[in-house]
Amino acid sequence: QVQLVESGGRLVQAGGSLRLSCAASGRTFSSGAMGWFRQAPGKEREFVASIRWSVDIIYYADSVKGRFTISRDNAKNTVYLQMNSLTVEDTAVYYCAFSPGTSSTFDYWGQGTQVTVSS
Repeated sequence: QVQLVESGGRLVQAGGSLRLSCAASGRTFSSGAMGWFRQAPGKEREFVASIRWSVDIIYYADSVKGRFTISRDNAKNTVYLQMNSLTVEDTAVYYCAFSPGTSSTFDYWGQGTQVTVSS
């Protein structure tokens, strides 16, 4: 029912910027939280950022704090991840996820979008 579709991933040079989008559908997104995660080859999936639909409660991983900005457009059911000052360590598949409740359990996931940062 819930569908999350990421877009915007591409090859970008170090120091550059990129904005990812996550289009959510299948229900009314008026509660719960959306999160961005990433996974590099050979590494475990890691949390990047999250934001709640109803209030501006935002969390960032230390590795991206100050460089990445998560935001949402409730009217469009879309969540964004603005990534600035990219480094090669940011290279990964980026996933959008949805947590329906007040917990941090993310039950729905998108297909991912590849972000490659070159030096």
